[in-house]
Amino acid sequence: MLKGTRIAVIGGGKMGGALIQGMIAGGLVNAEAVTVADTDEARLGELARSCKVLVTADNREAVRNADLIILAVKPQNMAEVLAGLTAAMVPSALVISIAAGISTAFIEERLGEGVRVVRVMPNMPALIGEGAAAIAPGGHATEADLKRTRHIFDAVGITVEVKEDLMDAVTGLSGSGPGYVFLIVEAFVDAGVRMGLPRETALKLIAQSLLGAAKLCLLGEKPPAELRAMVTSPGGTTLAGLKVMEEGKLREILMAAVEAATKRSAELGGRK
Repeated sequence: MLKGTRIAVIGGGKMGGALIQGMIAGGLVNAEAVTVADTDEARLGELARSCKVLVTADNREAVRNADLIILAVKPQNMAEVLAGLTAAMVPSALVISIAAGISTAFIEERLGEGVRVVRVMPNMPALIGEGAAAIAPGGHATEADLKRTRHIFDAVGITVEVKEDLMDAVTGLSGSGPGYVFLIVEAFVDAGVRMGLPRETALKLIAQSLLGAAKLCLLGEKPPAELRAMVTSPGGTTLAGLKVMEEGKLREILMAAVEAATKRSAELGGRK
């Protein structure tokens, strides 16, 4: 689906790099069809060596002949980046943005009438091919554009489609989600150490426990509440632990965290 497509990636950071590696490793594109633009010369050199892609410090040079442009820049830099692309890019190019909080309308207004934009919210596990991404089409994006976008992000995890007005919620949940999980893992490891386990052993045990629990959820055979009930015996150890979590309002804390991150995503995009 992407063979013969010339791709420009604006921003060669961790997520941009993960997408490049995923597309090439998955056989979606040839390395020579990808041009990466970034202000960090050391990072460009690293990508050129490891991925064999073309690199440049000039965004305009990167997009000049591109059929597909991936915007992997920080939200606060988006307006400046777009201003430099307008005159250089091919009007028919598909634009994919992974910037948190930035709406497709924001991009469309700055790149010109009729530009096709797909907004994506990926997350950090894409770095190891286990990401979760949500995609939403802009006003001019076609079903074919969505298929191409899915193809790219399926190479580094799973992809779901949502309405754009839900993208801030996606950002608050799965976009920021790995950060919440890492904090929870830290706490569990510290708890294991407090109970006498070596730190390395505690980390292996809880990380594998979370991985296995997540896989059971993804199987979809039973809802999470039923899975929880299966490991919660009357008067048992799990019940004792869960009682402490509920008394500490863990559920409410996690919901509040997602709400706060969702609101911050909206703020980054100039919405309230």
